Amino acid sequence: MNMLSIADEKWFHSPELTQLLRLLNTQGGTARIVGGAIRDSLMNLEVKDIDIATTLSPKDVMQRAQKAGLKAIPIGISHGTVKVFSHKRIFDVTTLRNDLVTDGRHAQVVFIDDWSIDAHRRDFTINALYADCDGRIIDLVNGLADIQTRTVRFIGNADERISEDYLRILRFFRFFAHYGGKRPDFVGLRAAIRAKNNLKKLSAERIWLEMKKLLEAANPVQSIFWMCRSGIAENIIPESRSFLIKDHLIRLIAEEHKFGWQPDPLLRLAAIIPSHDVVRVTELAKRLRFSSKEKVYLFLCQQPVTITQNTSITELNKLLYQHGKHVIAAKLKIFLATTAVPLNDKDKARIIFLLEETLKWVKPVFPLKGSDILAFGILPGKKVGESLSFLTEVWIDSNFQLSREDLLKYAHDFNIFKR
Repeated sequence: MNMLSIADEKWFHSPELTQLLRLLNTQGGTARIVGGAIRDSLMNLEVKDIDIATTLSPKDVMQRAQKAGLKAIPIGISHGTVKVFSHKRIFDVTTLRNDLVTDGRHAQVVFIDDWSIDAHRRDFTINALYADCDGRIIDLVNGLADIQTRTVRFIGNADERISEDYLRILRFFRFFAHYGGKRPDFVGLRAAIRAKNNLKKLSAERIWLEMKKLLEAANPVQSIFWMCRSGIAENIIPESRSFLIKDHLIRLIAEEHKFGWQPDPLLRLAAIIPSHDVVRVTELAKRLRFSSKEKVYLFLCQQPVTITQNTSITELNKLLYQHGKHVIAAKLKIFLATTAVPLNDKDKARIIFLLEETLKWVKPVFPLKGSDILAFGILPGKKVGESLSFLTEVWIDSNFQLSREDLLKYAHDFNIFKR
């Protein structure tokens, strides 16, 4: 592919994109593709989202889109962003702007028609490339050179870019994890270190969302290592330990690549936190405001659920029913990555077998209902729930083989209702 054009890219010729660019590039308007789509194309990565920058006002964008029969929603109207829906494609269209006032979290903006000003207010050079409706790349910040060297570099003065939004500290490490080379840009790294104490000004939700994106990278080890080495990780995840990054996380990622597992941000986070530390995990979940589901998952990943290469299929099925296959799969992966004594080939093969069984496991349905207990003459109340719980354990211990009739006979023969 010509490094100065994306005209040969398949996504560039989608009917939806062609229609939208045509709409926005008439009657005095100018629109260009911007950011990630160009960056990812030049780095031979899959293009997922397509963003468009335009000289048109948000009002004009909406009017043109709606006139063409396209759905348009102002999702960030104060910052000039309109989401345009074209068939199955979604585009974010943003008016060129300049940040007048920033406080490290929010910005007051003014809409402009100057492409250079719009480019220079962005975060990194690799994110500030434009492409016109013919696919020609327009580089106003030397981003092409940084893409070739895989350098994540702040545009202009790194301290100023960070002071505009302190989340850019974490974005620096996130983009390094996804697009960087062997070492981070030291000018940007030093600026991030100088500003690290300002991370406390950000909401926990923004921080955790950025960390999840970082942990989703194919291999975030170097990025997290530099976060620890620079003292920035201490401000976000003080529970992490650099020696666990070098040991557990590297081993976990190696297994992911070997077996084609999808990156799991929470599992990777669990790998760099000392095991079975309930206090640390609780504090981390509270500080970063995890969802209830995330809290439970991380907590269970850290708990000593006994599962090893010696676990039988019957024992595995019981654990799966009690904790769910998502958690047990995570426990098996963590075991592979964190076991103190390296597994021999036979034991490792056994763990992989248990993992395969886990991933294809389908939760069986308990055959009894409350009405079955009431049929024995038991009055509605606590006793019904207790009886169901007891019979559930009996059913689990049978490896889920007992039928409804078997369980009812068991309840009758052993007169469990008088327990």
